[in-house]
Amino acid sequence: MTEREQTLELLVDAARRFAREVLLPAETLVEETQEIPGHVVKGLQELGLFGMTIPEEYGGLGLSMFEEASLVFEIAYAQPAFRSYFGTTNGVGTLGIINDGTEEQKRKYLPKLATGEMMASFCLTEPDSGSDSAALTTRAVRDGDHYVINGTKRFITNAIHAGVFTVFARTAPKEAGSKGISALLVDRDTPGITVAKPYRKMGFAGSHESDVIFEDCRVPASALLGAEGTGFRNAMMSLDHARLHMAAVATGLCHRLLDEGTRYAMERKQFGQPIANFQLIQGMLAESQTELFAARAMVEKAARDKDAGKKTTKEAACCKYYATEAAGRIADRMLQVHGGNGYIKEYAIERLYRDARLLRIYEGSSQIMQLIIARELLREHA
Repeated sequence: MTEREQTLELLVDAARRFAREVLLPAETLVEETQEIPGHVVKGLQELGLFGMTIPEEYGGLGLSMFEEASLVFEIAYAQPAFRSYFGTTNGVGTLGIINDGTEEQKRKYLPKLATGEMMASFCLTEPDSGSDSAALTTRAVRDGDHYVINGTKRFITNAIHAGVFTVFARTAPKEAGSKGISALLVDRDTPGITVAKPYRKMGFAGSHESDVIFEDCRVPASALLGAEGTGFRNAMMSLDHARLHMAAVATGLCHRLLDEGTRYAMERKQFGQPIANFQLIQGMLAESQTELFAARAMVEKAARDKDAGKKTTKEAACCKYYATEAAGRIADRMLQVHGGNGYIKEYAIERLYRDARLLRIYEGSSQIMQLIIARELLREHA
């Protein structure tokens, strides 16, 4: 093994132990309080997870896509809200800065984001602009040496915690679709920002999503991320990465779901024997194990391709589509294995079943993934 491979093995082992020894025992508390406990946040910071993707020169771990996925597999074994707490800061919240930021922007934000001292949010979705993200209506009008931002963003993860927002706004209103969209870095303490109360959700307890309203919010022209009109490209590059990350999240959850179902099947007795002895139960376990194996293999292959510099838009969409749909199927089967007990809150499967449902919507719905896969496939054959 190379030194880097040895380091990754140590990181993965530490993440695995942290998930099982710290995160799993905290799940019920998070469900009850809707908050991530302070000792968990401290542990995430000490492991360096807030800076997984941030280059080492700015204080992060500088992990490759494969290395990132390997850690996420382990952390996502616990309920998804723990990963969500630091995931946005690693992914869509910082990738734009890493890819398109000036050196001044990188020095200002990345070191604080890497340690978890500051958190980031990604403001793309709007009330009338979800899957059709190029239809956003938030405006950023140039006024001398400033931009004035007006608009509302919806479902913004970690908005109540964020110290900086990457805001996508239309700077050229006469340009159609994505061409007139730019990205700006907006500090939390800028006048004109209102973060609404977090939504009450079906699952993902402890992960907070809110509307963010910008009303005559003035930011300096230096807040522009990249050049004017390149914001949509910036967003899509970040989302390609985020979709592979989310596929790794779904894969980690698949592993947990299968473990919960298998353990229960071995302990629960009916007709004088463990239900794991029944072939119909074994069939559900076998299907789920196969899908888990396939999801992990897909993510690892796509991650290595991305690290090799290959274009992975289609592959990332395939992974996100397959792994999140598999998580939904496995969650359903494992709740079925639990029978009536799976429908009550005393069992983890009830909570995990609800958590799994969001993954097919998050970072692009399954239907959008299908469209991307087909588009890229047809383009290759054109």
